[in-house]
Amino acid sequence: MTSLNMVTKLKGTVVLMKKNALNYKVIGGNTVVENEGDTVRPTLLDTSVGFKLISASKADATGKGKVGKETFMDGFVTSIPNLGDIQNAFSIHFEWDPNHMGIPGAFYVKNFTQDEIFLVSLTLEDVESHETTNFICNSWIYNAEKYQTERIFFANKAYLPSQAPQPLVYYIKEELKTLRGDGTGERKVWDRIYDYDVYNDLGQPDESPCLYRPVLGGSAALPYPRRGRTGRKRLEKYPETESRSGYFYIPRDELIIPQKSSDFVVNTLKLISQHETPQLRSLVRLQNDQPEFNSFDEVLSLFAGEHPDFPTPLVIREDRTAWMTDEEFAREIIAGVNPNVIKKVEDTTTINKKHLEPYMQDGVNVEQTIKALRLYVVDYQDAILPYLRKINATGAKAYASTTLLSLQDDGTLKPISIELHVPHPDGDGIVTTSYTPATEGVDASIWRLAKAYAVVNDACYHQLISHWLHTHASVEPFIIATNRHLSVVHPIHKLLLPHYRNTMNINANARDVLIKAGGIIESTYLFGSYSMELSSDVYKDWVFPDQALPNDLIKRGVAVKDPKFPHGVRLLIEDYPYATDGLEIWAAIKSWVEEYVNFYYKLDAAVADDSELQAFWKELVEVGHGDLKDATWWFKMKTRAELIETCTTLIWMASALHAAVNFGQYPYGGYIVNRPTKSRRFMPEKGTPEYDELAQDFEKAYLRTITPLMETRVNMSVMEQLSSHVSDEQYIGHRIEGDLWTYDSEPVEAFKKFGKKLAEIEQKLIERNNDESLRNRNGPVKMPYTVLYPSSEPGLTFRGIPNSVSI
Repeated sequence: MTSLNMVTKLKGTVVLMKKNALNYKVIGGNTVVENEGDTVRPTLLDTSVGFKLISASKADATGKGKVGKETFMDGFVTSIPNLGDIQNAFSIHFEWDPNHMGIPGAFYVKNFTQDEIFLVSLTLEDVESHETTNFICNSWIYNAEKYQTERIFFANKAYLPSQAPQPLVYYIKEELKTLRGDGTGERKVWDRIYDYDVYNDLGQPDESPCLYRPVLGGSAALPYPRRGRTGRKRLEKYPETESRSGYFYIPRDELIIPQKSSDFVVNTLKLISQHETPQLRSLVRLQNDQPEFNSFDEVLSLFAGEHPDFPTPLVIREDRTAWMTDEEFAREIIAGVNPNVIKKVEDTTTINKKHLEPYMQDGVNVEQTIKALRLYVVDYQDAILPYLRKINATGAKAYASTTLLSLQDDGTLKPISIELHVPHPDGDGIVTTSYTPATEGVDASIWRLAKAYAVVNDACYHQLISHWLHTHASVEPFIIATNRHLSVVHPIHKLLLPHYRNTMNINANARDVLIKAGGIIESTYLFGSYSMELSSDVYKDWVFPDQALPNDLIKRGVAVKDPKFPHGVRLLIEDYPYATDGLEIWAAIKSWVEEYVNFYYKLDAAVADDSELQAFWKELVEVGHGDLKDATWWFKMKTRAELIETCTTLIWMASALHAAVNFGQYPYGGYIVNRPTKSRRFMPEKGTPEYDELAQDFEKAYLRTITPLMETRVNMSVMEQLSSHVSDEQYIGHRIEGDLWTYDSEPVEAFKKFGKKLAEIEQKLIERNNDESLRNRNGPVKMPYTVLYPSSEPGLTFRGIPNSVSI
């Protein structure tokens, strides 16, 4: 029999957010309670928040871990360092008999106040052999009456399902059941349910029929990755469309604690969409007198003066005209904001040899160039041509472009032809016009316009496909499936968690502001109301294994497998900044993931027998990316190699790939003449007033062709925000929990090694940018390729890889 003397007071520390950290509103209609004061209310020290420990080693008669007596916090702890000025620590003492109750492995928490609190952590001292037990929580806790099941948290120990302590199994399964929900009802702000839905909330046909948008996802015609379900009501007249009334629900813990900087970004996007920023209000007055830019100097004036409207984009910081060179145009294809589209030319049957041969290296012919692996293409004909008839009927004047480039002996690329395609006006067929480089007279102006039309294609494809579809949209189903089937104690959940931070939140805000009908993307980019439909068409050919960088490079023909080269890949364009830097980051991620996976899975059979992992993968394939579920390229998820490749690819997509296609938006595109997003005129023909204008005043004609003044200002404002790092960003190689994210020392040490490797890579990339023989690293604009440096300071830095798609 246990003696009463064996009942001890188990000491602990609870960390909560200060009340002043909760003073904010969530954009996208999601209003969270605002609180006043700068300290936690004294009532939290009596019976306002209750805690009950749960045993991981002693079970009751039903097999569930024993639950201890409810306990409340004692008082403030002032001796704990490094909490910052937005957290408070409280002491707590649990009545706990270790002989009878065993070792705590989880706890219940109840909030009896009317306001939500943010629970950071619970730490227990002297639990077993005088060790400390940590519970990293980072979760919003609402009043207990809001929940149908009690809020539970688990110690930072990772278990495969077959290895979980039996007394905790019931609690682990019940928590997953809670997170899955029952698929019914409209979600409330305090809910924590992860579920799937199609993109049926982009349109607002109840406001205007012109704001109707088709449902993306759930059909072969318009497939799409799934987004988080909100459960809002459908429109009566348009039952396939979800109402946009109320707030854009996301599971509560996906809404991170914002510091003023991160909250400011989303607020600014909301204001921009409503034309409420001071810059745009002043612009409305300006438009009465000046509806257009008339010269490049007028565009440059946006960056002039003691208090400029916008910061100077890096692409013109050192040289204001170098962007116009053919070398820079070509360099940005492999070192710009959309560096993963260029392909090797495999078929010469459609190439106009007569036009090309005068521009080939040393007069060699097309066949010789192909054989030497020196001819490359950026081709948007298949993706864009089907939409041109509809787009050009809206007032736009656009082409689908094919840009051919030749690799030179000095490692640079040279554009040798741009083909502009439009549908034949009489019906079937295509009208194609070829343009070749020129340096003098009106021919030079026409060549510059041809490059502009090609860049408009690239800018639109980048924003809708390379950026939105291939990172934001494609990652969200993984987040939902992970939380529905991988418990918080599962090692793969712990591995992937940092790479999901804020993604569902920023995606919900994108649906509310950026990609909605009539939103910023539709108003400032060429495709207008067809923008998201285009991304659905491209998703039909999405292949998850090809999102892995080495596979992508090989598939595009810009690299070949070669075990003699680092990372097993030989680049055919040796000085390819995105690829060379990206392969370094990819290899570091994969090495870290291999160590981690192999620590927990000693044999392939452990992967196949992991019930949670198998449920996660089955639902991810059949539901999350269910429109492509019949594809044969999906991994079977039966081996460690498949799990390692999956996790590496997902982490790459969420971190480095997103960084590469996001944080260069303003540095390259902030100067609209370098990266226009619209075209409003066709190429002028001889004998027309437009041709005469082009001959007389190239800058004015160019500016009348590309994105107009108003849309330029809006687009610049958005890109500036999206290209900036917030002060509370979490970068690759770092975790918000420090070393406390798992008890297992080997993974902790492997993660530290990963961080050190990333720091070494950053130094290597700096050295590459200082190598003057690598002409594509800086280019004519003298703009070093720094976007894949792992670290960054806050702000518009053109560097830094966040862990996740967080902006």
